[in-house]
Amino acid sequence: MSKAELQNDPLTTEGLDGLMRKLGQNARAAARGLAGANTTQKNEALSAAASSIMQARQTILAANKRDMDAAQSKGLSAALLDRLMLDDNRVATMARSIEDIRDLPDPVGQVMEQWTRPNGLLIKRVRVPLGVIGIIYESRPNVTADASALCLKSGNAVILRGGSESHQSSTAIHACMIAGLEAAGLSNTGVQMVPTTSRDAVGILLSGMSEFIDVIIPRGGKKLIARVQTDARVPVIGHLEGICHVYVHQSSDPDMARDIVLNAKMRRTGICGAAETLLIDRNCLTTHWPAISEALSNAGCELRGDTEICRLDSRVNVAQESDWDTEYLDAILSVKVVDGVDDAIEHISRHGSGHTESIIASDEQAVARFQNDLDSAIVLHNASTQFADGGEFGMGAEIGIATGRIHARGPVGTEQLTSYKYLVQGTGQTRS
Repeated sequence: MSKAELQNDPLTTEGLDGLMRKLGQNARAAARGLAGANTTQKNEALSAAASSIMQARQTILAANKRDMDAAQSKGLSAALLDRLMLDDNRVATMARSIEDIRDLPDPVGQVMEQWTRPNGLLIKRVRVPLGVIGIIYESRPNVTADASALCLKSGNAVILRGGSESHQSSTAIHACMIAGLEAAGLSNTGVQMVPTTSRDAVGILLSGMSEFIDVIIPRGGKKLIARVQTDARVPVIGHLEGICHVYVHQSSDPDMARDIVLNAKMRRTGICGAAETLLIDRNCLTTHWPAISEALSNAGCELRGDTEICRLDSRVNVAQESDWDTEYLDAILSVKVVDGVDDAIEHISRHGSGHTESIIASDEQAVARFQNDLDSAIVLHNASTQFADGGEFGMGAEIGIATGRIHARGPVGTEQLTSYKYLVQGTGQTRS
């Protein structure tokens, strides 16, 4: 939609710049109220939002069908269609996630640490909301509910900019979040959604609203997140991509290795925690690889391997160098033979994205070396990479998996959406 067309849009008669500025002003005003809202009020809003989602289930599914029909006509990939698709179970899961977030401890006002100085000053470090959060995301309509609920619980106002593919689904879900705010007597501008699919809105959100927005969180493909990190004029919490690895050590149980690799790749191929590369010790090729290969092939996974795996298994296609750096988000897995834990660490350090890695092993020294030496946000032992999820971490949900090293890292939940301030209590002290 061009700016000229936007002038005739009944949702945005002020024009795009005016619309975005109004969203920012409303969010800043709402943030003050949300920061001071008590736990009971926030929990009431979340309960009402979850109930509204269940009551509006048919409306949400009808909107999602329109999005799915349009996406299929555009030829979107199976992975993107899976991310976009909602059904009764996924709608119910959205509602449950909101209730899980409701049941979490309220991070706002938590005393993180306190101490008394020799002069008698009592100093407390206390959690406070970040303020106004801008969230830009693609495809997954459930992000609308998860992000709204996490921001609300942590006392932040949020401006949502969903992808054009999920616009109708997200709009229907957003209406339920507004219903929750209003039921609890909170400002309905605490959760706002950019009401246009114009790409220009993203540019304004990134570079033209620094007076209103405190942090941007992108959730989507590599191009989106790279653009956000390049163009944003406010801090960004995000990750570039999820090139996740599973390493099968020679000490691993063969059946466990087979089951974890299969789940890590094939449970849902389109999520950022899906495994994209399998590393397997040369010393356990004959004992472990046949069962792993059989399970993956039977599940419809395309295998791309190095020359050694290709010689061993005719079902494996030759991997190109680019395969080691590719986030497939599809039923494709690259496979490489390695000589022990150091070789596995070296490969991951060179080709990984710092997201999630898993080692399958019973050798405690190998496990310790793998977990200590790899600088990824999440490093698992004897578990599927698909556990890289805020809900599975007991955080209710997450806005994304942050791979940076500043502020938030790993699943971004309620605590990661807070900062802190110092409260200092004196009894009349003056400084000499």
